[in-house]
Amino acid sequence: MQNMPSQPQFIASVDMGSSSFRMIVARVEEINGQPQIYIIDSLREPVRLGAGLSASKLLDEDSQQRAIETLKRFGERIRSFDSDRVRAVATNAVRVARNGPEFIARAEQALGFDIDIIAGVEEARLVYCGAAHQLPLGQGRRLVVDIGGGSTEFIIGEDYEPIAMESLYIGCVSTAQVHFKDSTITAKSMKNAILSARKEITVLRRQLADMGWTHVIGSSGTARALAEICVSNGFTEHGISASALEAIRKHVIEAGNLQNITLQGLKTDRLPMMPGGLAIMCAVFEELGIEQMEVTEGALRQGILYDLLGRTASHDMRELTVAQFANRYSIDPEHAKRVQILSEQFFQQLMNNGPDLSHQLHLLRWAATLHEIGLSISHNGHHKHAAYILGNADMPGFTSKEQSQLATWVLAHNGKLNKVSGIANDPREWIAPLSLRLACLFLRRRDMDVLPDIKLKLQENGVKLSLPKPWLQAHPLTQYGLETEADQWKKIGLNLAIQTNPK
Repeated sequence: MQNMPSQPQFIASVDMGSSSFRMIVARVEEINGQPQIYIIDSLREPVRLGAGLSASKLLDEDSQQRAIETLKRFGERIRSFDSDRVRAVATNAVRVARNGPEFIARAEQALGFDIDIIAGVEEARLVYCGAAHQLPLGQGRRLVVDIGGGSTEFIIGEDYEPIAMESLYIGCVSTAQVHFKDSTITAKSMKNAILSARKEITVLRRQLADMGWTHVIGSSGTARALAEICVSNGFTEHGISASALEAIRKHVIEAGNLQNITLQGLKTDRLPMMPGGLAIMCAVFEELGIEQMEVTEGALRQGILYDLLGRTASHDMRELTVAQFANRYSIDPEHAKRVQILSEQFFQQLMNNGPDLSHQLHLLRWAATLHEIGLSISHNGHHKHAAYILGNADMPGFTSKEQSQLATWVLAHNGKLNKVSGIANDPREWIAPLSLRLACLFLRRRDMDVLPDIKLKLQENGVKLSLPKPWLQAHPLTQYGLETEADQWKKIGLNLAIQTNPK
């Protein structure tokens, strides 16, 4: 007998692009053990956040306010959703903005959910995830190009697996601002815009060409808008071709101004970015020798949904990334596992009479797994090397906020604490690094079997640690380490009280 589908669930993704903000709501149904996503609602608003980015990399108040009002409307639609059923991401405009963190604080309040600022390579991964789920399997190796408002992503992959991912700081909004000021378009400005984009793309040409591809796919609004123009004006039957791009370019130059463009299929709200997107697409075709590009509806916002679904179904990309890092940096797997187990035990004890921080468990496990990656560079200051790697490396699946927290916890696992003194302000910030730090201290001999019964209890301004006095007296190095540890926590305003018991 065929299994009956389970009760549907609802998930949502919010894509805060440099050009448009988009949100989609989907129903998830499990049929015969396989989850299926059905989009039931979508919202799009041309916020043009990137247009409000000044030369000094500051988002102006007008663009921020447009974004806030949009997110309030989005937030109303998903107000009843649990936090683990919504993922919102911000891309290039916020990524490069010096006042991005302040804006995100306002944006999260307006939306009602956390917002992740994602790196360019993570954006590329999610774009490919969204595109791949809209494309047939068995196409061979394909090149996916996603021209956004502030950045352009290039991904080569097969089926659902991305193989190479790159992101360049060229987008339709930024290109339009630089080369087509006052809505004026000339042959010279178009040529300069294309050459400027080609200059950026050329750094990837050899890498992409060496890998090769059988299909070229365009995703996101720019590709879809250009494809719509191509088909509506009879330049192609489907997708985008090199000859069709030439026809569009000729028409746009002859028009001379945005207001004079009369191409069929060009939507009014896309008009300001159209010349910038056209220039980048022409550069992509010319630099990579492309003749034909197919277009997919799948893009970043769909990729966010599938990634969110994967996390709830134990197919978390972050797990694979951590495993790859552990292998790349020759982590001692047995010791890392012992540190992970012990730090988690300490963490659970501290939560017994403290805040519920179960959502931090995954991050603590990953921090424990990777806390020694800095040894691949040098033993001296290895925690600083590890923090630098985790804070700056491309880590698919991780947001910049998660990477920053990982880096902070790993930095705090060894040495003086004054370098992370800010964590002392809130137990939600210091309980995890304390657990990791103590686990590393007790496992300095890299042997878990010799440990006594260690008890931790959260107190008003710190932690009480209890353990048998005979064991502590028989381990003078650990005793000295605990005394030093207590002194370190005292210096940042927290109390680590060491209590011994007869057994």
